[in-house]
Amino acid sequence: MTQYTITAPTALNATVKLPASKSISNRALIICALAGAQTDCLPQNLSDCDDTEVIVNALRNMPETINIKAAGTAMRFMTAFLAATQNGTHILTGTERMKQRPIKVLVDALKQLGADIEYAGEEGFPPLRIKGQQLSGGKLEVAGNISSQYISALLMIGPMLKSGLELKLTGDIISRPYIDLTLWTMREFGADAEWTAGDTITVKPTPYIIREYLIENDWSAASYWYEMVALSEKPDTEVRLTGLMDGSKQGDSSVRYIFSLLGVKTLFESKEPGKPTVVTLKKNGHRVPRLEYDFLNSPDLAQTFVVCCCMMGVPFHFRGLQTLKIKETDRIAALKKEMQKLGFIIHDVNDSELLWNGERCEMDGTPAIDTYEDHRMALAFAPVSMIHPIIINNPHVVTKSYPEYWNDLTNVGFGIQGR
Repeated sequence: MTQYTITAPTALNATVKLPASKSISNRALIICALAGAQTDCLPQNLSDCDDTEVIVNALRNMPETINIKAAGTAMRFMTAFLAATQNGTHILTGTERMKQRPIKVLVDALKQLGADIEYAGEEGFPPLRIKGQQLSGGKLEVAGNISSQYISALLMIGPMLKSGLELKLTGDIISRPYIDLTLWTMREFGADAEWTAGDTITVKPTPYIIREYLIENDWSAASYWYEMVALSEKPDTEVRLTGLMDGSKQGDSSVRYIFSLLGVKTLFESKEPGKPTVVTLKKNGHRVPRLEYDFLNSPDLAQTFVVCCCMMGVPFHFRGLQTLKIKETDRIAALKKEMQKLGFIIHDVNDSELLWNGERCEMDGTPAIDTYEDHRMALAFAPVSMIHPIIINNPHVVTKSYPEYWNDLTNVGFGIQGR
């Protein structure tokens, strides 16, 4: 097992080139392929993370068996893509953990649209056998509280359906910013897709267009640098992040508002719409005594804030975490276990809430954090080194979304033993 022991620099003043947005990259790739673009005509500033690479390789090579490894987004997006395009029959599979992640809701919805999909293993889970064909489309109802990736997968094939798609979301709608990001990206490529009611999205059978496209950098990746600034004890700490956009459609851009409550201010070099710019993070000297927040629309930020708040001594009550149990790992269970190693007793409620009221226990000497094949465990726990050294087990998992993370830390002065 590989282990990195991480120590922080005495001062943090750095400029960091963030990775491109994985969320936008994956959507743009699928849409470009649906538009008929060849894989040598890729969007600019495409993410180099594992999740995007598996989509690029699948679209480029189209093997009979497509292994998307641990990439949940790729599994959902490629399921719909393969079902709606006439590219033959394929087996879509992944890691053992991927074979435990449910996909029945998406498969059932695609079958209602006319898809030819069978389970090649246990019913309700990958692997899938998919025979591509043009689908009829029409009206469809799905629960609004399912993973937004299911909804996005259905929306992106909407322009390819004979009758388009009228998608009604029933009950509570979670992760709406991710749905809006999908619709925005679709429209960037000429789709006629919009909310036509508070619970209904209509996608007309208007083909996508092929165009040049620049992908902005990733606000999710920015969250770990915000965490480092928040945990720094130096008032002159400053981090400059390149390639971010004011008014970004990325749901995790909300990170700047939440971290303003924990003492970090955000300054944009330019606020020109649609133009990536440099964002500077500085300490503002103010923080709330307790943080309550609903992460329904940005669940990928939860690990960052659980770790950060505990290390700052800020009690919290976080809601809207129901999707965390079906991510790369059960993130609720993983957070409770790993935070206990750091000396914090966190409680969960209804499999959808986490709270910490200041309860402590004895900390392991130099804690060794398990990552559970989950990139965000490694990414969110590494900034703990701003307080004291920390060990990260199996640190390579960061390649799923932020391959250069350890290099970036090294370049700005962090010590990483074990590389």
